[in-house]
Amino acid sequence: MADIKVSIASPVIEEEEIDAVIEVMKSGMIAQGPKVIEFEEEFAKYVGAKYGIATNSGTSALHVALLAAGIGEGDEVITTPFTFAATGNSILYTGAKPIFVDIDPETFTLDPNQVEDAITDKTKAIMPVQLYGQSADMGAIMKISKDYDLVVIEDAAQAHGSEYNGVKVGCLGDMACFSFYPTKNMTTSEGGMITTNNEEFVKNAKIYRAHGSATKYHHDVLGYNFRMTDIAAAIGLEQLKKIDTFNEKRIKNAKLLNQGLADIDLIETPVVKEGYKHVYHQYTIKIKDGKRDELSEHLLENGVGNGIYYPIPLYNQVLYTKMGYDQSLPVTEEIVKEVLSLPVHPALSKEDLDYIIKVIKEFFN
Repeated sequence: MADIKVSIASPVIEEEEIDAVIEVMKSGMIAQGPKVIEFEEEFAKYVGAKYGIATNSGTSALHVALLAAGIGEGDEVITTPFTFAATGNSILYTGAKPIFVDIDPETFTLDPNQVEDAITDKTKAIMPVQLYGQSADMGAIMKISKDYDLVVIEDAAQAHGSEYNGVKVGCLGDMACFSFYPTKNMTTSEGGMITTNNEEFVKNAKIYRAHGSATKYHHDVLGYNFRMTDIAAAIGLEQLKKIDTFNEKRIKNAKLLNQGLADIDLIETPVVKEGYKHVYHQYTIKIKDGKRDELSEHLLENGVGNGIYYPIPLYNQVLYTKMGYDQSLPVTEEIVKEVLSLPVHPALSKEDLDYIIKVIKEFFN
């Protein structure tokens, strides 16, 4: 395998983030403190929500949000099997059961038409994943949730700045959960955030985040140490100032890739539906005729990083088959064999993008 010339992801960390961390280190307050509070307020303001609750990862944000909504043993949460493991696992952490339904073949997000048939008297919530940087059909999902009195928790780990009908992801459901892992559209190194307009959820989330304690040394429920540090929040505050610039670069890069790959019959470039803003956490194409794995290998041989997100539906993971899951959802089964993500991050140059297109065209020619 050749050395990687063009990486699949590359966090942009500049002097502002470094200086902010040094300032926090010198202050002596490096655990959860004033920077976390400031970051919670600024991030909530950015997405258009009233409240933000910072956590130490996107996974813990999902876990805390579910607990804050009262999800627990015996409950069911409807979600997608085409996602990172944290989506389903966070539901398992609470004692609830993930119920997997199929996805939209164009956007790869939860198909609302499949959701209603999966609702039972045990269903308490829906967890759509705003996958690759594009929202699910939140209008349809929220209508279903109101009809059946269900909580909607957006897994928005990949969708910072994405929009649905002019409204940012993060205040479309009852709660939303973001990740700030280094490969995301913005980072805090590790970290997460819950956004919501519901004061009761905020109160509950803060208790579960801090050892089950609303008052120091008084523990009323089983909680966790899921707090963010001021070091991480300082990075996040600087990244938040740049997120729109980062996203515009991703969108520009995606357009260049769309243009360059448009004449290849066996490639379907990403679909962006009317009224949606896609921020391209991943630029994910579909490769027809079983050529996906060969193309992936060809790219690597020519130094182009790429990824298959995700090769196995959650219901086929060993963890889930051991629990008795035995499903085969037709759209998901097809998509996992076709998807391939190409570099789209803001650190790419025009030369990088031209090289990616050139290598792909060489393969198909």
